[in-house]
Amino acid sequence: MVCSLPLLGAAPLATIESMLLKPAVLCGRFEQKKQLVGLKNPVNSSGRFCVVADKGVVWRTLQPFPNTLRLTRDEIVQMRGDQVALRLEAKKEPTVRLINTVLFALLAGDIGQLEKLFEIDGSVQNKAWSITLKALEPGLAKAIGSIALKGGVYVRGITIDEANGDRTSIDLIAIETGDSAMNVDEAKLF
Repeated sequence: MVCSLPLLGAAPLATIESMLLKPAVLCGRFEQKKQLVGLKNPVNSSGRFCVVADKGVVWRTLQPFPNTLRLTRDEIVQMRGDQVALRLEAKKEPTVRLINTVLFALLAGDIGQLEKLFEIDGSVQNKAWSITLKALEPGLAKAIGSIALKGGVYVRGITIDEANGDRTSIDLIAIETGDSAMNVDEAKLF
């Protein structure tokens, strides 16, 4: 019965942190649903992602249109095929570092980093956990209303409620770890 009670405050965050595995390479598939204000039907997309510790994140949308996003501490690069469509550098755009820090922390389940940027409320039930995040920084709060994470040994779901009313829900599935989790094309992007 105790396992099913929600835990609040610092204790559940420490429990959640201890539940999360932090492999050097984590890859899998994603299914994303974005509900935009004013549109009746959501925009659905799917693809692959890889998180490589100390290197970055590759987010490859395969459906409905191929698109690759590479995030490192210093830049965001959007690619269409082999062509760079957009490059944002942290030294020119200070918000790039903040965006990348948030995305790294969300995908990797880095509770310590998230605590620096968000007010966190969490609960643990059996072998699953959930966290709700509310931005501490006014600039971040203007863009993000709240973020909800859920998972077990890895983050499995992310829901972002934007301040403008848009909502993005992402399911992370078929998660693999280790160097073999990344295919050759993904490895080249790092």
